[in-house]
Amino acid sequence: MEADSVQVHLPILKQHQIGLHIKREDLLFPNLSGNKYRKLKYNLENARAQGYKTLVTFGGAYSNHLHATAAAGRQYGFQTIGFVRGAELGAKPLNPTLTQARDWGMQLRFLSRQDYRLKAEPDFLKSLERDLGPVYVLPEGGTNELAVKGCAEILGASDDAFTHICCPVGTGGTLAGLVRSADQQQRVLGFPALRAADFEAALKKWIPQTNWSLVSQYHFGGYGKITNELISFINDFKAQTGIPLDPVYTGKMVFGIIQEIGLSLLPAGSKILAIHTGGLQGIAGMNMQLKKKNLPLLHL
Repeated sequence: MEADSVQVHLPILKQHQIGLHIKREDLLFPNLSGNKYRKLKYNLENARAQGYKTLVTFGGAYSNHLHATAAAGRQYGFQTIGFVRGAELGAKPLNPTLTQARDWGMQLRFLSRQDYRLKAEPDFLKSLERDLGPVYVLPEGGTNELAVKGCAEILGASDDAFTHICCPVGTGGTLAGLVRSADQQQRVLGFPALRAADFEAALKKWIPQTNWSLVSQYHFGGYGKITNELISFINDFKAQTGIPLDPVYTGKMVFGIIQEIGLSLLPAGSKILAIHTGGLQGIAGMNMQLKKKNLPLLHL
């Protein structure tokens, strides 16, 4: 299934003679919107083919991936267990993301931040099977080879005319899938949502193609960080275009694209396709945090 692409009309785009379309992956697959279903699709098929009944995965308190895995378990008949970073969160009221995951049947287990760092270690993974029985383990963020295969299906034949493909970057699986399926003449630009040194070098180890790069200066301080400037941009963008953006991924990406255009870093005549990877369910939880800090709220 291919998502529709919507053209964006803003004065800065006309001024710089650039076309911008947004592929609305967020409108596909209820509760699994954006790249979440793409990452899970072949993993779910593989888990079922091997006879697994339980999915186990990892994430932070506002993880879109935990939310999506819970939704997938409910929809496709798997039990789900989510290990959440931060043992202290187990004694606090659940935020909207974790509340929804729990209500969809996910068993939440809270790990200390020290133990959470062991999530990919072989001994830790073996201990899961000893404690839980046979489980299908999905990595944090859902990125593995099967996830990349699913994300490669985001682009369709109708997208061949674009000169640039843009996507937010968390763990890199969506970027890898897009690079795999993009034409060699297209430039794939990833906009990281986190601040991490040597991230591009690490990604190059498993994205060997050369038609991609990271635009790393629009993370706003790191994963989940947000400022008044970003809040205003997201709210203004929705008012002008009708397209909602999430503050963790797509908001930062689109902000970065517009900044790059304003700085004339994207050539006139460019046709840009930006991938909307969903995550809108996280706005409710983000607004709770913004309210505590007396910051403006994001418009739902």
